[in-house]
Amino acid sequence: MKRFLIADDHDAVRSGLRAVLEQRADWEVVAEANDGGRAVAAAIENQPHVAIVDFSMPRMTGVEVARRIRQYPLQTEVLIFTVHNSSLLAQQAFEAGARAFLVKSDANKLLLTAVESLLQHRPFCTRSCRGELDHHGSGARDGNHELTPREQIVVKLVAEGYSNKSISGVLNLSVKTTEAHRAAAMRKLGVNSTAGLVRHAVRARLVEDDDDRSGLRSR
Repeated sequence: MKRFLIADDHDAVRSGLRAVLEQRADWEVVAEANDGGRAVAAAIENQPHVAIVDFSMPRMTGVEVARRIRQYPLQTEVLIFTVHNSSLLAQQAFEAGARAFLVKSDANKLLLTAVESLLQHRPFCTRSCRGELDHHGSGARDGNHELTPREQIVVKLVAEGYSNKSISGVLNLSVKTTEAHRAAAMRKLGVNSTAGLVRHAVRARLVEDDDDRSGLRSR
């Protein structure tokens, strides 16, 4: 059973999201919250697989909720849900530890795709904001041509949530070699954090996007 937390200060939004999610027999909304503080507390108590968190809430923004959740040893993936189609907010969300950014106007067609991505520990970003991130994001240089094939694979696995040790096992490399590939990719892309690598992977389509995964909506 996949567990969900919904945090939004509008009752109607929470009810709508619950109705969509619980259409799946193996999905369950285990907690709701109407402000940021309660959202963090509910995440700690219930340890959901995915927390869908509104950006604008009383007491604490969704980005701050994501940052607080990352401070605990939780496996919860955070999706920032917002009316603001803003590359700046998307960048802030990823830097805070969220792994998905979805504009509410896209929810009807992309919510389930975004959630499915998170359940597989893959990042997701509304396409319109992904395009803006190319120009206003972390400062990473465009394209994958600067990365070696092995570095591209390492970046892809990092974005999918693999640790250096796990990547080493998948690629049959030493941890030291994996760390070297990761450091080289960060240097070439001009990023200094895991969030920067995730943003690059989303922009460069090293991970599947909403179009690639559109077939999930028909399941």
